[in-house]
Amino acid sequence: MAKQKKAPRPKAETPKGFRDYFGAEVTERSEMLQKIAGVYHRYGFDALESSAVETVEALGKFLPDVDRPNEGVFAWQEADEDGKGDWMALRYDLTAPLARVYAQHRNDLPTPYRRYAMGPVWRNEKPGPGRFRQFYQCDADTVGAASVAADAEICSMLSDTLETVGIPRGDYLIRVNNRKVLNGVLEAMGLADGAEARDNVLRTIDKFDKVGENGVRELLTKGRLDASGAFIDGVGLSDAQADPVIAFLTSKAADAAGTLANLRAAVGDSVVGLQGIAELETIAELVQAQGYGPDRIEIDPSVVRGLGYYTGPVFEAELTFEIFDEKGRKRQFGSVSGGGRYDDLVKRFTGQEVPATGVSIGVDRLLAALREKGRVQSHAQGPVVVTVMDRDRMADYQAMVAELRNAGIRAEVYLGNPKNFGNQLKYADKRNSPVAIIEGGEEKANGVVQIKDLILGAKIAENATLEEWKERPSQYEVARGDLVAKVREILEGQG
Repeated sequence: MAKQKKAPRPKAETPKGFRDYFGAEVTERSEMLQKIAGVYHRYGFDALESSAVETVEALGKFLPDVDRPNEGVFAWQEADEDGKGDWMALRYDLTAPLARVYAQHRNDLPTPYRRYAMGPVWRNEKPGPGRFRQFYQCDADTVGAASVAADAEICSMLSDTLETVGIPRGDYLIRVNNRKVLNGVLEAMGLADGAEARDNVLRTIDKFDKVGENGVRELLTKGRLDASGAFIDGVGLSDAQADPVIAFLTSKAADAAGTLANLRAAVGDSVVGLQGIAELETIAELVQAQGYGPDRIEIDPSVVRGLGYYTGPVFEAELTFEIFDEKGRKRQFGSVSGGGRYDDLVKRFTGQEVPATGVSIGVDRLLAALREKGRVQSHAQGPVVVTVMDRDRMADYQAMVAELRNAGIRAEVYLGNPKNFGNQLKYADKRNSPVAIIEGGEEKANGVVQIKDLILGAKIAENATLEEWKERPSQYEVARGDLVAKVREILEGQG
């Protein structure tokens, strides 16, 4: 009888496009989300936690970056007796689930309904440097409010959020545009009713930040050579047809009044275009009334990302400070948040148009920005470690750690093999522990404990002379009853 082959062991590796997050990173994210939630709550938004899985039918075709329904999502078919179960998918954002929730529960929800949501989303797309298939989003939306006051409020809340998490004024700018203005431009071009040509123009406009004014003009007309030398066919418009688009994209002036005047010239007599300009003017007035000047929130027609998805005002939070890329070149950090008005999303379920507006913050990008600014620590402080000198006195050590925890101090007892004391201190070092507690038989008999300041000890070991070492000991002997007070004093001294 042939010997059965052993099944190969599975590879211990993260799936492609995913990554693992460890203690400090998880803590940093959690603390930042708490701050964001505090701002959203202060603005009157309620928390919502919806399912991570939706039916593909409910998700629909609302991914703005892809052409085919269901492309870009992780989907599977539910098994049932006749093999015709529902198709399910992991959510690709937090907005599509909101539309389903509101349509399903609208009779029980207030109108307008103001909610915020935080959590992971999944995109089945090609991963790249810093681009993962699972990432966190942090959204706030108002459903059922047609007034652009709701859009202005989102912008002011976004400004407050960035400053609350640690992005100082002057390091960010919230830029506002309006899809209706672009519709007016399309009317001025004579493309209001041509769906295919209109979509081609929208895709071309979306490349403005990459190819610039001349590149967009070439792509709208005869085509252009890209950086690799390949020729990209143009949309085939005349120069005269392309002029309103260029006027729209380059209409930003020194102040809001000048920008709005340039936009009026770009849309001509288009009613929808003029309506969009009036909405931008109102938003500018409302945020100014709340104390948010153009140094924080400004009208900027060059914000074009996602214009095919939104139906009215759109906004983007851009971080303006410079960083160095992987090749050592200076560049601006870029966008960390975007949003706008999407009045058609709930209509898919109800058949009736329901106005809605909202914003989404890219949590991982915002955390990366905070690290660039030195606003978060790269290594979170570990727990105080109570070492074990005598395994038969584990109850004594557990009593110590309980006292520390009850006093609000993060602490743990060493639970590995206590035979080698040096390994216990190595463990405390790997845990980034600030303090180690030591109580051997002699300390127990004398009613004292040894408290080792690990942070100070590391500094002394690095820089101090022998004399300084003697003058600034990093280990203290205190009465057993003073354990908590001394540990707290050391922790406060470490900052």
